[in-house]
Amino acid sequence: MIEDIADVSELPDLLSNNSSHLILGDGSNILFAGDVIDHLILKNDIKGIKVSHKSKSEVLITVGGGENWHQLVAWTVDNSFFGLENLALIPGTVGAAPVQNIGAYGVEQEERFVRLTAYDTENYEIVTFEKGECDFSYRNSLFKNKKGRYLILNVTYQLNKEIFSPKISYKAISDYFAEHPEFETSKQRNVFNAVIAIRSSKLPDPKEIGNAGSFFKNPIIPKSRFQELAKEYEEMPFYPMDDKMVKIPAAWLIDQCGWKGYRDGDAGVYPKQALVLVNYGDATGEKICALAKKIQQSVQEQFNITITPEVNIIQ
Repeated sequence: MIEDIADVSELPDLLSNNSSHLILGDGSNILFAGDVIDHLILKNDIKGIKVSHKSKSEVLITVGGGENWHQLVAWTVDNSFFGLENLALIPGTVGAAPVQNIGAYGVEQEERFVRLTAYDTENYEIVTFEKGECDFSYRNSLFKNKKGRYLILNVTYQLNKEIFSPKISYKAISDYFAEHPEFETSKQRNVFNAVIAIRSSKLPDPKEIGNAGSFFKNPIIPKSRFQELAKEYEEMPFYPMDDKMVKIPAAWLIDQCGWKGYRDGDAGVYPKQALVLVNYGDATGEKICALAKKIQQSVQEQFNITITPEVNIIQ
């Protein structure tokens, strides 16, 4: 358990005496698929939220890597610091957010990211990464590509405090406000509550049904390929990434292949959201992985699109 930055002074001896290690936040995006966990577990429990800079229009906050992400977002709303409200109710810790470059409803954490401090488990030193050094892309980063090397100690975000510019163009959010005209979109807490309501209606509580959230990443394909598919699937939803690439919701692809609500023993696909694989009780990691591979194969066969796991699979 690492509860303070000073605790990393003990890591060189621990790391040198263990052949492998696993950095763990809340474990909400991990699937263990092996029989034995033969890793040194480095549990990040560094807490604290500090305002490191404030001006009339903006604020910088530095947050411990072990802080709960949703609780951080709630704190920003309580303090009227704008920019993270669309990322409410995403499970996991602040230290995991840059690794996965988490995002939801038209916003990614990199938009507000400034820098982070991490412990380099190879060189046994504390290092700082500015935004341009992190290689952020869709659900990816330098830290994900160098899995296990960097233990993220704290992260700094830049937020607005004078003007709230709601991001509500994402269909699920715009539909919510259309159905609830009594809620003003100009108020940050209304957007925050809308995201919570949307996520709660679609995603199972992991405390009640075992799951790791969205199991697959939304595939990004060439615009020309999308145009070909759209001739056959006119209703296919899409989100332009740039002039050449288009993002397709993996949930829609999986649903079209008939997987929503599927169940094989205790391994299944959540009936309300095809992107979520669930464990109804005693399904093994291997069983969940086998189901995931069947889903990938069927999407590949029907659409010639490859979907890849967003979940980190530990074998």
